[in-house]
Amino acid sequence: MNKDMSAMKAAREEIMELVVKYYNEFLKVDNEGFTEGDRIQYSGRVFDEKEVVNLVDSSLDFWLTAGRYTDEFEKRFAELLGVKYASLVNSGSSANLNAFMALTAPELKERQIKRGDEVITVACGFPTTVAPIMQYGAIPVFVDVTVPEYNIDVTKLEEALSPKTKAVMIAHTLGNPFDLKAVREFCDKHNLWLVEDNCDALGSEYTIDGETRFTGCWGDIGTSSFYPPHHITMGEGGCVYTNNALLHKLVRSYRDWGRDCVCPPGKDNFCGRRFDGTFGQLPQGYDHKYVYSHLGYNLKATDMQAAVGCAQLDKLIGFADARRKNWDRLYKNLEDLSDVLILPKASDNSKPSWFGFIMSVREDAKKANGEAITRNSITKALEENNIQTRLLFSGNIIKHPCFDEFRGTDAYRVVGGLDTTDFIMNNAFWIGVYPGMNDEKIDFMASVIRKACGR
Repeated sequence: MNKDMSAMKAAREEIMELVVKYYNEFLKVDNEGFTEGDRIQYSGRVFDEKEVVNLVDSSLDFWLTAGRYTDEFEKRFAELLGVKYASLVNSGSSANLNAFMALTAPELKERQIKRGDEVITVACGFPTTVAPIMQYGAIPVFVDVTVPEYNIDVTKLEEALSPKTKAVMIAHTLGNPFDLKAVREFCDKHNLWLVEDNCDALGSEYTIDGETRFTGCWGDIGTSSFYPPHHITMGEGGCVYTNNALLHKLVRSYRDWGRDCVCPPGKDNFCGRRFDGTFGQLPQGYDHKYVYSHLGYNLKATDMQAAVGCAQLDKLIGFADARRKNWDRLYKNLEDLSDVLILPKASDNSKPSWFGFIMSVREDAKKANGEAITRNSITKALEENNIQTRLLFSGNIIKHPCFDEFRGTDAYRVVGGLDTTDFIMNNAFWIGVYPGMNDEKIDFMASVIRKACGR
């Protein structure tokens, strides 16, 4: 056995050496220089040999589900953010689903979200912040947002409140934190849950009364996405995190089929009382591994994904710094266009880890010759120069076909108007600032925008 283990170790080391060689010869990207016409993506994966080594290392275990790398990632991710508990899932959308469903558990008693209860959110964002609310049968209450922060208008919170309100679930837009102080105080005042969709803001920081935390860590539950364009990646993947032990237990249950048991994958009788309990109307001593306390899902990620994530964690702070640097350079290049473009603004008391650089074209924008400037005229110029552009996700989710069957019903509620949301839907767009960019790419993007604006 010792000889076999020694041979296996030697073979593994040889494979890893070849993996490093393969990376350096075939996968390594030269991020120096720029030639006009080169594709400039809005975001993308940034990695080195460490991610590839980890991925191959985990594949050699052939465990194929959550394992040692998952344990390592959850532990290190929680430590990095300064929270007690983290649960790896298979996507950011699953993280939102998992977080919301945990709040529907009967264990939460009078704070349990039930069908027909209301959750305050915004229509200007990504659909999977809203989807779990409606899929469960709760009612999203949409309030407007502000420009140039592109986050929830906190002056509308009290107006949105009703006796049915149980939670606030909103995202930090493109890395820019929403007004956490105001939202946190509102939730505390009315005993509401706060779910921070942190999928586009990992590494952003926010300060309340002199205390600074990462976003995602001020609410009751935070969620992250590790899709390739995000701040770190494992291909597909996400995470749900909290400081609340009960919420953590519920998150794990809903993630893992809704089971009552806490045995890790591949382990039996973790608690030592597998056949001792009485549950529901089951016979006494029914196998605890097959007792289900909730109607859950299988939202786990694989160890191969987690292996990539473990290598990415070491780069998160550097990635966030690079995003800020690129955002600042782009802003300086465009700040004299404020008569044409509404440029983004970091929220007060925040240090964003920017996901993108968003701007809105003013409705009366014109070139010096009187020619109208529109969002489409600018994004067309950018795309024709091989620069990826994106809109602010759904713009206004209730205008989409997925809401056709719900319009005119009580499936959702709108507070006041959504005038700013509609303005963003019609006039806003964004471009990338991710760490795979360099100064030449940033400057070229700015030059294309300036030309499109007649400057």
